[in-house]
Order: sequence, then structure tokens, then C-alpha cells
Amino acid sequence: MKRQWHRNHLVRAFLCTWCVAVLLWCPAGQALAAEAFVIAASPSLKGLLERLSSGFEQAHPEVRVKLYFDSGLQLRQTIAGMENSMVGQYFIGSGPISLVAPGGDEVITRLQVKYYVLPGTKRTYAVDQLVLVVPESLVEAPGSIEALAQGSARLAIAEQARTRLGAQTADMLRASGMEESLKGRLDMATDGRGVIDHVLSGQADVGIIFGDQAVEQQQRLRVVGVISKGYKPTVHSMAMERYCPNRRLCEEFLTYIQSAEAQRLVRQAGYAVPAMSGR
Repeated sequence: MKRQWHRNHLVRAFLCTWCVAVLLWCPAGQALAAEAFVIAASPSLKGLLERLSSGFEQAHPEVRVKLYFDSGLQLRQTIAGMENSMVGQYFIGSGPISLVAPGGDEVITRLQVKYYVLPGTKRTYAVDQLVLVVPESLVEAPGSIEALAQGSARLAIAEQARTRLGAQTADMLRASGMEESLKGRLDMATDGRGVIDHVLSGQADVGIIFGDQAVEQQQRLRVVGVISKGYKPTVHSMAMERYCPNRRLCEEFLTYIQSAEAQRLVRQAGYAVPAMSGR
């Protein structure tokens, strides 16, 4: 069993190194024109990180940000495999990954315990938020969860046991005392995509999804309210990988993601800005 575990980590480390090498490859002329660094991140943050990377590149035309996506668990295993296997042994400042941006702070906390990210480099930059959405074509719609409770509209929500969206929505409904007033009008969907489908098909009048999901569907859905109380939102942070090849550049990016310009992009992507952005 131990040998199999070690072999799996060797394979993941090799694949990660190979994938990052492919990300960094570019024609010789471009390589001379721009310095690249890699952010290993959760796929759920793709839209947000693409916006932040583009904004950073505009302010730093000599830099190209490359994004490598993997799930939280796989991301942690990949970094652990790189750090602990013969395939992934690097000298300080020579590794393929510069920054780590998992979907939530739990993974970063685990990486900090193992010293896979540098102490003191964690920066918080975005927070998930729940929003009320309706079809873009709908003229009159409730503008808050309280207004919804007083009407007769059906509300589509995600299942509590299946998704983080469903768990946060359930917490919010309990905390707001709306469960009883919405009884018989709740339309249960599997996940966020299901909520969107139910609203667009007319099965429900209003839906609760994450803000970034609403941004992705802004041609078809309209946000009529933001829900900021009654649940514990997921906080997103970024930290420097121990073998970051260019610490100065990484520090610049970590400073940038808490700047006023970055906060504007965070809001555009459908997230809230942390009340006190910091470590």
C-alpha cells in the first residue's frame, strides 16, 4: 500500500511538472519579451483569476500569468508530491509553481502546516456571496429575501447535503426565519446549475446562486438582490509556494490582488471584497 501511495505521488508530481512546463512553453520571441509565472488554483476561481491576471499583465506588460487548475484535494496532493518525491525536488527559488489559490482557505491552512507555502504570504482577496436571480426578461421581481417571503413566488435552491451553495442557503433561511413563510414554495435543485435551469425553464420564479455564477449567466439572468447575512461565506486567499522562482514578482502580485483596481475586478466577477483584506 505504501509503495502504491508513493508511486501515485511520483506520477502526480511528474504530470504536474509536465503540465506546468507546457504552460510555460511559448515561441522564442515571446519568451524573451515576457516573464511567466504560474498560479495553481481551483477551477471554481477560473473567471476571477483570469480577470486578475489580465489586470496585472496590463500593469506589468513584461509579465505573463499562467493558470494551472486542479481540485483542492488534488492540488494539495500535487504540491505534496512535488515537494516530497525525487521527481519534484527543487532548490529554493527554482520550482514551477509561484502562487497557490485554492477554492477556500482550508487547503492553504493545510499547506501552511506542512510548510508547502511560505509563512506570512497569505493574502485574502475575495469572498463568495449569495444572490437572488430572476430571468432577464422578468420586469417585476422581489428585491430581497424578505420581499420574496411576503409574496407568492417559488424559490429555487440547491440541495443542502450535496453542495456548499445548498448548505449556505439553508443556513441563511434558518437564520432569517424564512423557512416557514416559504414552506410549499421551495423548489429543490441538485446544484447551482440546476437552480439556473429551474429559473430559466419557469419551474421557479426566483433562484439563489453564487454571485460568480450569476455573472456567467448575465445574458439570461438578472441579479435582483444580494444576501449578505445569515451564513458563513467562503473566503478566498492566495499564498506563495515555497519554491516560488521569483519572490519579488510574487509579492507584487499578492500586493496587487488587494489593490483598489483588483477589488473592482473582484466585484465585477460576482464576489464580495473582504471587509479587512489581509493575512
